This record gives sequence, structure tokens and C-alpha cells, in this order.
Amino acid sequence: MGKKIRRIGFVSTRFSGTDGVTLETKKWAEVLKAYGYEVFFLAGELDKSFEGCRREEILHFKHPEIMEIQKHCFGRKTRPPEISDKVNKIKEYIKDVVGEFVRDCGIDLLIPENSLSIPMNIPLGLALTEFIAETNMPTIAHHHDFYWERERFLITSCPDYLSTAFPPFLNSIKNVVINTLALQQLTFRKGMPAVLIPNVYHYENPPSPLDDYGKTLRTRLGFGKGDIFVLQPTRVVPRKNIEKAIDLVAMLPLRRPALVISHSSGDEGDEYLERILWYAEKTGVELLFINDIIAEERDPQRGLYTLDDAYKSADLVTYPSGYEGFGNAFLEAVYFKKLIFLNRYSIYIADIEPLGFEVVSFEGFVTPAVAGKIVYYLENPEKIREAVEKNYKLALENFSYRILEGRLIPLVRSFQ
Repeated sequence: MGKKIRRIGFVSTRFSGTDGVTLETKKWAEVLKAYGYEVFFLAGELDKSFEGCRREEILHFKHPEIMEIQKHCFGRKTRPPEISDKVNKIKEYIKDVVGEFVRDCGIDLLIPENSLSIPMNIPLGLALTEFIAETNMPTIAHHHDFYWERERFLITSCPDYLSTAFPPFLNSIKNVVINTLALQQLTFRKGMPAVLIPNVYHYENPPSPLDDYGKTLRTRLGFGKGDIFVLQPTRVVPRKNIEKAIDLVAMLPLRRPALVISHSSGDEGDEYLERILWYAEKTGVELLFINDIIAEERDPQRGLYTLDDAYKSADLVTYPSGYEGFGNAFLEAVYFKKLIFLNRYSIYIADIEPLGFEVVSFEGFVTPAVAGKIVYYLENPEKIREAVEKNYKLALENFSYRILEGRLIPLVRSFQ
């Protein structure tokens, strides 16, 4: 039996915004606190919803020195010696930071969130690996996606770092993955066992109706009665395949269907955004970007809404991604009981589709027949009600907090 686990430390490059890592970390922390554990956070960026935390800028993937390392480690096959020196120097500094975090907060268990999965910050992954190896620190490595799943990491000058730390094979680490394909690949590539804990949502607590302030979002965006609010609730990055949502909207023979995009381009530049703007203009589709009025909390005086308001206001949610680690936007659309249009991405096919969810799906490209199915649902609201209630029940059974509790808590207790 090991030391009793009481205080748990989460570590990542960033705990801020609405990316999948941040959202799932909040859910894990909520469940752990409900079971009496204290939680603490260490990252390069933290929003105000994270209490008990330490911010260290060098952990962020956008730190200039980390970006310099990335430039020399990926897209080429030779690494300059000075970059190796820089990696080692920063690794040693971060290892000291992690040690101080563990000592100062009395951490009994570490949970690296994607820090040992995808090499967004190589020195961080190496530092965590060495610290865990040297201390035998109980660790749950929560893997949201791996480097071999992203094209931009396939050509590399740092296979030594990748094999060492992404993820590492250490006695005190227990791995968690979020889908069955990742489970298979981790076993195949690294020979490592893992526990599967899917992304979840709080289906035990159904959403409240849209209130008077929430209803003003449609008006503010210019939607009249009978207009179709189509929500794309993702960042503007290439793997989200937003062109396919534009294709769908262009095919809808309905009154003013407009595509509302909730997030900005994030950490992958603006080239894809420019492509989307050009494509929408060519196809005659109206795009509305609302990232500047979507916030963590409502603020009527400043005209700010939450993502929940956007979901509740939408007539249809589009989710045409080419790849997803799991699919938070899918879970959210089910939670808010919305008709869903999606591409059959690999994880959906493997882990979600077999459960029997009722959606309008396509594979690769959008056809008039697919658009016709959307029109059928929108013209028959009772069919939408039947579909969304069925989907909610399936999600409650398979992706609720009860599932997270049933797998995470025994995993934490297994270290004791």
C-alpha cells in the first residue's frame, strides 16, 4: 500500500478557454473535489476558474523559447546542437518548478494533462518524465491525443525526445486515454496498458431553458422568425472541415440559413480562416463570427454571452471534423438537445456511432441527399424532438459524470 492520496496536482501547458484539455480537466477536478480530494494546477496560462494554482510562463506552448524549439524539432530531420542545449536547460528549470509545486502544495498524485502525450512543449514532457522517474511519484497521465495522430509532428529531428517522454514508460505512471483507437495504438506502439475514460458531460443535470437575455442573441445576430441559426461550435482550424458546413448551408433551400462560428482560429494561425472567408463568399453563404461576444461568464452590460447561449439559440449544430480525439462539441450538442450534422470521423465510428445516436451524417463530402435530410428534420420539429431525446438518454447512459466517477476514483485509489 502506498501513501494515502489527498492532494492532486494537474500539470499542462494551458488551463484556459474551451479547448478539450481544459474542459475535461475541469470535469475531473470537479469529480475529485466531490470525493474529498484537494486539487491544484500548474500551467503556463490559467483562467480565473482555476483555484489553487501556479503560473509559470515557460510551460506555455506559445512561449517564444518553446516556439523556437518547435521550429527546429518538427518539419526537419536535423537538430542543431544549440537547440539540444536549450531543451536541456529549460527542462532542468521546469523540473525544479515541478518539484517546488509538488513540495509547496503537498502533492500526493500528479495528473499531467496531455503534457506527456503530444509534444507542444518538449522540455515540459522531458522534465515531468525525469521528475517522475527520480521520485517514483504516483501519476495518472491523461492523454487526449498523441503526436502520431497529427501530421505536423511526423517529420521530426527529435525522435529521441518523443520515444523518451511522449509518453514515458515508468513504473509509477498509469495511463488514461479517451477513445478505443488511442488505447489500441498506445499498446501497439509503446507496449503500454491504459484505462479508457471517455470525455463526459453533466447529463445528470439537464440544461435550463433559454431565458430572456439569452433570447437576445438571435436578435443581435439579425435572425428573424423562421431564419435558420446554424452553429459551428469549434475553433477555426483545418481539421474542423468548416468548408463542409458551408457546403451544407449553401444547399439548404430555407429562409436565411447563416453559419455562426463560435471560436477564433486559436493557436494555428489565420490562413485557414482566410480560406473559409473566401470559400463562403464564393458559395454565397453568410458567416457570422461571435468569438468576440462569447465569454466564460455572461455580462449583459458588455453584451457578452456564453457558449451555452449559442447552443440554446441554434436550430442546427454542424460538426464536420475530419479528426477528433473524442468529440466535446458532439457531447455538448446532445446535452442541449440539438439536431446534429456531422462527418463520420474515426472516433465517432469506433466509439459513438455503435451506441445508436440519431444524427445526420456524411462521409467525406456533402450531397443534396444529406441536405435533404436536414430539411426534413427542420420541417418536422416532432422528429427532432424524438431524435434529441433518444440521444440524451444514450449519452446519460454512456458519457455522464457517473461513468467518469466509476473509472477515475478507483484509479486514484489504486495507488494507495
